[in-house]
Amino acid sequence: MVNIFSFFLWIIMFQFCHSLCFPVANDIVINYSSSSLSTVPKNLPNLSQILDLSQNNITEIHLQDFVPLHQLKYLNLSSNKISNLAPALFKSNQKLECLDLSKNQLSNIECHFLYNATSLKYLDISENKFLSLRLGKAFSFLQDLEYLSLGSRKKIKFQKDDLKEISGKQLEEVSIKIKLLSEYGHSALTILRTAKLHIVLPSIKNFNFLKDILDDAFNTSYILTLSNIECCQNCNQLSVDCCEVCSKRRNIVSHCCSDCSRYIESFKVLGNYSRVQNLSLQHLKVDWETSTQILKIIWDSSVENLSISNMKICQVRHPLSWFHFQKELRTFTLSQIEFLPFYFNQANIYDVFEDLKVENLAIYESGMIFFTCPKEGNTYKLIDISDNSFTSDFFLQDCSTLKSLETFILKQNRFGQLFKVSNMTTYMISLKHLDVSQNQLIFDEIRVCPWTNSLIKLNLSSNRLTDSVFTCLPSNLEILDLQKNNIYSVPKVLKELNNLKELYLGANKLANPPDCSKFRNLEILFVEANSFHEPSSIFLQSCQRLTVLNAASNPFTCTCNLRGFSAMNKNTQIEMIGWPKSYRCAYPDILKGTLLKDFHLSEVTCSTTLLLVIVLGTMFVLAILIGLMCHILDLPWYLRMIWQWTQMKQRTMKTDSYQLSENLVYHAFVSYSQRDYSWVKEQLLSNLEERNLRICHHERDFIPGKGIIENIINCIEKSYKSIFVLSPNFIQSEWCHYELYFAQHQVLSEQTENLILIVLEPIPQYLIPSKYYKLKSLMAKKTYLEWPNDKNKQRLFWANLQAAIGISLTAP
Repeated sequence: MVNIFSFFLWIIMFQFCHSLCFPVANDIVINYSSSSLSTVPKNLPNLSQILDLSQNNITEIHLQDFVPLHQLKYLNLSSNKISNLAPALFKSNQKLECLDLSKNQLSNIECHFLYNATSLKYLDISENKFLSLRLGKAFSFLQDLEYLSLGSRKKIKFQKDDLKEISGKQLEEVSIKIKLLSEYGHSALTILRTAKLHIVLPSIKNFNFLKDILDDAFNTSYILTLSNIECCQNCNQLSVDCCEVCSKRRNIVSHCCSDCSRYIESFKVLGNYSRVQNLSLQHLKVDWETSTQILKIIWDSSVENLSISNMKICQVRHPLSWFHFQKELRTFTLSQIEFLPFYFNQANIYDVFEDLKVENLAIYESGMIFFTCPKEGNTYKLIDISDNSFTSDFFLQDCSTLKSLETFILKQNRFGQLFKVSNMTTYMISLKHLDVSQNQLIFDEIRVCPWTNSLIKLNLSSNRLTDSVFTCLPSNLEILDLQKNNIYSVPKVLKELNNLKELYLGANKLANPPDCSKFRNLEILFVEANSFHEPSSIFLQSCQRLTVLNAASNPFTCTCNLRGFSAMNKNTQIEMIGWPKSYRCAYPDILKGTLLKDFHLSEVTCSTTLLLVIVLGTMFVLAILIGLMCHILDLPWYLRMIWQWTQMKQRTMKTDSYQLSENLVYHAFVSYSQRDYSWVKEQLLSNLEERNLRICHHERDFIPGKGIIENIINCIEKSYKSIFVLSPNFIQSEWCHYELYFAQHQVLSEQTENLILIVLEPIPQYLIPSKYYKLKSLMAKKTYLEWPNDKNKQRLFWANLQAAIGISLTAP
């Protein structure tokens, strides 16, 4: 595993120069690239930290253009037409760390403007119009410089002491583009102290110095990149398409054909003393025979890690049966390999990989369709053949020689049958990590998949797998990635995966989180971007060891059923990835976009039992309070009086004037016992007559000389209502009995509701004599008014009484 780690570390080192000037999150970026500018824009923000003016038509930079930009860290002026920069240009930009002036028209490599840019870490002045690489004194002041790129589009001289101004600096990377080299001084490169060196080699016309350049390059740094290698053997037999280099030089074919031998001879320097451990070859155009010869030289040298990218093979003629590798490489990477001949014997290519002695092999973006099963005794530990055209039909079926293989990466190919992939691993007894993502895998069979028992990490993401995939999984898995498939649910009936610690099921179609009963040791679960609406937190009961959960970007329906899940971040120690910003309500519409952490429903809203208890309890307490209020405030009396007032008011409104006799003189006739005279005079008469009501009172309104009974009948007939003041005294008065009799007789004869009973004092039923049976009947059937002793209630009493007799009468 140490070798695998060093392999990836080496690949990361190739990206170092680009990371130096990447903006960070808080940087203020101003981008004017490709804006057809001819000058630097005015009024740039003073706090600008990153300014991109590349790919414009700027010809001149004025001294004041960057003066206000004291915070400027990155300046990109590449691909313009700048020919000169003033020495004091960057005097105000003391924080400038990255400067790109490539692809301009600078001719003076003294670069006096660098005297005021001493904080530079990254400097690119390649592809200008320099005639020499002799660096000026200003370069010696760049104490923090880490990356430097030099070169010219003109014929250029490269002498021994040209780089002496930076010879004492330890740099991370130096790139020198000398494609049009006219002169080279031996050892010009060896004075450099750099971890990584990149050289764009001279073209065919100018590579008389190739051997000296490679000799110096192989002894300068541990990491070396060589670009622009072009040659073809036997040009007379090649078509125009096969070897563009030779086809353009038909008049000097002999010179063209000798090019490859020069490369081969120059690379033989590697067989002597060399410091290079990591070698990268880029932008090659060679025939297969030459490439394999160079490959053999490199294989037997000090190089441990070899990368070849963007290579065009212009001829594949015959198998190289003599080709054998003696030494073992740590890593060998091929990417973007293109074969220009349309027809050739592919066995000539694939047979080479039978004998490769390498621990880590990577082949990217090369359109390969077949991979030969290596011979017994190979030392492969990692094979990465991503982004090719392999299929599962014939790929390494029954290959029993990859017993040391630990990591196998097959992503972005054309594998279709998961069963065949599992069958392929049968003899890979050391395989721990298998990546078959971004393929077209399906599994719809009912049979056991014969995986190797050593597999602990399996990536099946971005395929077309369904729920049935869970019946075709290795039993010892620790990490399983099934993201971006067509999985609707995790079957409850499946074999136990007791070693599984990480499960990735994002971007599927799951409706609920999976039950962990079959993988009880699960620690990390990713189920983001599924179809969760109301996931329950109950699944945690079977996921006791879960520490990390990602359920972000699901269409949550915010109802009572979601309360347990939304409170999980508070109630558990589980780390929820993306919380809270990626957890939002999708339904109902009124809550759409609401964060789950801001979604709250009370316990009462979501518990029917609790709601019933609270409602019934409230009603019970309210009933008790109402009872107490009724008892204390005598509310029934008030309600009864209000009801009586309403009824009386209603009857009064319904009574038409034509129903009243023309001889009505009084609003009411009052009948009472003489013993209640004081109350009648002081209370009843005074209050009613104050309200402009005319009352027939016997002391005042009986006509002298007429009989008492005649006066009684006369008053009753001339009154709208008859008021009887009831009390124990009333039932002891004989005249009161007569008056009640005559009034009731009128009620029966005229079919009116003219009787008003006022109970001045309560009359127990047993005190009423039997001859007063009509009074008993009236009190049982007719609503009567009770005189309240409480002064607060008396207002309502008088209002009810007035409503009962309040009718307009013609003046007498």
